[in-house]
Formats: sequence, structure tokens, C-alpha cells
Amino acid sequence: MQALGLFVLTAIAEIVGCWLVLMWRKPEGATWLLVPAALCLAGFAWLLTLHPAASGRVYAAYGGVYVATALGWLWAVDGVRPGMPDLIGGGLILAGALVIIGGHWPSAAP
Repeated sequence: MQALGLFVLTAIAEIVGCWLVLMWRKPEGATWLLVPAALCLAGFAWLLTLHPAASGRVYAAYGGVYVATALGWLWAVDGVRPGMPDLIGGGLILAGALVIIGGHWPSAAP
């Protein structure tokens, strides 16, 4: 469960960093947005290093959690309600990530 929480935090850092760059690229975007964007993206990269598992496995599991978090962002920030294909696809991807996380990370239970 701790790994999943860390993945969600990592996904939020990446999404916010990329979103800030997107906001900067808009005609009314301000250059100062690049500073928090860079900090968020650096935080994203640092958070990925906190996992003890092999990096390829971390990236694979993170990808699934990222997709689910991005769909939440789509709804919460962009105001677009995910459709059934989004929910089914996101659910399948998240289920795969949870299999990877659950199968390779030590559990808290003895």
C-alpha cells in the first residue's frame, strides 16, 4: 500500500509539472510557471528513485498508476468526465500495475 501511495504522489508530481509547462505554452502563459514545473518534474524523477525494486519494474508499475491518476486529473482539473472506454482501460491498466506491485514488493503483513 505504501508503494501505491508513493506512485500516486509521483504521478501527481509528473502531471502537475507537465500541466504547468502546458500552461506556460498558452498565449497568456507566464515564464515564471517554468520554475514550479521544473521543481515538480525534478521531484517526480526523485520520487521514482525511492523504490527498492529494479527500475524497469518500478516504471512498469508506475505507468499503470499514472494512467489512473491522469484520468482522475482529466475529471478533476480539466472538467472532462472519463467515458466508459477510459474507465475500462484505466481499470485494466491499474489492475496490471497492482499485480506487479503486489507480486514483487514486500507486504506489511508477516
